Amino acid sequence: MLNQYLNKIERKCRKIAIPNLMLYIVLGMAVVWIADLILSTNPNNNVSLYELISFNRDKILHGEVWRVISFVFMPPSTLFLLIPIILYFYWFMGSSLEYKWGSFKFNVFYFTGIIGCIAAGFIFGFATNYYLDLSLFLAFAILFPNEQLLAFFVIPIKAKWLALIDGIILLYDFIKGSSTIRIFIILSIINIIIFFGKDFFSMIYYMVRRFKFRHIKKIK
Repeated sequence: MLNQYLNKIERKCRKIAIPNLMLYIVLGMAVVWIADLILSTNPNNNVSLYELISFNRDKILHGEVWRVISFVFMPPSTLFLLIPIILYFYWFMGSSLEYKWGSFKFNVFYFTGIIGCIAAGFIFGFATNYYLDLSLFLAFAILFPNEQLLAFFVIPIKAKWLALIDGIILLYDFIKGSSTIRIFIILSIINIIIFFGKDFFSMIYYMVRRFKFRHIKKIK
């Protein structure tokens, strides 16, 4: 149903789609990361570029409107040496999805995720691109479940098993979290729910069931 609807819209709106969208997102993250590194080398500098572009509802309402979208370009918070590898992985996943869907559908998916994060930000006062990046990986794992990835950049593992781990963590946070956390999670991965709702939850259910079956079989 969704695919049919998007196909109809695509015929009229194809020209406004942004080709290689993920390349621009990743380049933006890289620029922010490098610029912040340069600023941090100056002992007299008190400016944090990350703080300047993060989503902050109060500051947005007081005129810092760039924060509505700039938080999308926040680099992943991880070890310094891993950031280039993770950015490459973001580009690889986004490019794979765009190749599978076409630029228009990928744009709709990604911007739907951004809109969900912005909505969560205005409701709760803050937003993060963590779940937006997670939704990118979950979509990749659903469409390319048997793609071999390197867990911890060393251990080869199929995308569907990494997605299962992320899905279980997400489900745990949703069940154990407060109503605020639940709403925040739903809004932040609204693109996954819209595009893959049934497929995503079915994938987690059947993989958990398969894992339990194997575990019971080993015990016997």
